[in-house]
Amino acid sequence: MVAWSNVSSSCEVGLLVTDICGVICAILTWLLILYAEFVVMVVMLLPCPYPVYSAVNMIIFQTFAFLAFASHLRAMFTDPGAVPKGNATKEMIQQMGFREGQFYIAMISIHSLILSVNQLIMCTNHEWKDCSAYSPPATVVLLLFLVFEGLLFATFTMVMLGTQLQAIWNDETGIEQLKKEEARWVKKSRWKSIQAVFGRFSLAWFSPFTRPPPKTKLESYLYSV
Repeated sequence: MVAWSNVSSSCEVGLLVTDICGVICAILTWLLILYAEFVVMVVMLLPCPYPVYSAVNMIIFQTFAFLAFASHLRAMFTDPGAVPKGNATKEMIQQMGFREGQFYIAMISIHSLILSVNQLIMCTNHEWKDCSAYSPPATVVLLLFLVFEGLLFATFTMVMLGTQLQAIWNDETGIEQLKKEEARWVKKSRWKSIQAVFGRFSLAWFSPFTRPPPKTKLESYLYSV
């Protein structure tokens, strides 16, 4: 969705390339997160008669929501780099891997699911009295749509996370696994493969604000397109 180009040898300027499909997907993602914000905050937590329960879940949900937005924006506006022609070696490709983990959509989805199920149980036990500012039918519809959204996003992001980690763990792409061809490179140990992509373990893996370390001599051959 975002491409970068070298304007001159002395400076680099990021240029936004309009990708209508990418823009629509980004807007839909933000709208769905905002819908989850509305249901969790307005329908469930703010009317809740238990202040400690509301405060704790507000902090958890808002933290995950902020990290999800930040991670998404960071992924959109970060220069992905490129592999020069004739240099698409295994080592060069691994050097371009992401160094921080961004799967907060799964966390916010799972948290929303837990809150929705708990809210439905509470409303049923209290016969829908003081359960929500909205009527019981409207509350049920809002909660059910949030459950569907949470299941969809959680399943998608967890599957994507699993497939990517499996590829890194086995030092083999999905296409290479399907072809079942013998590896033409010396495979690293599983932990070395993880470190080749993410770097040494650090809490910074989970922060979308972490900057990559200075480029190595190998990475200096990469250029932006």
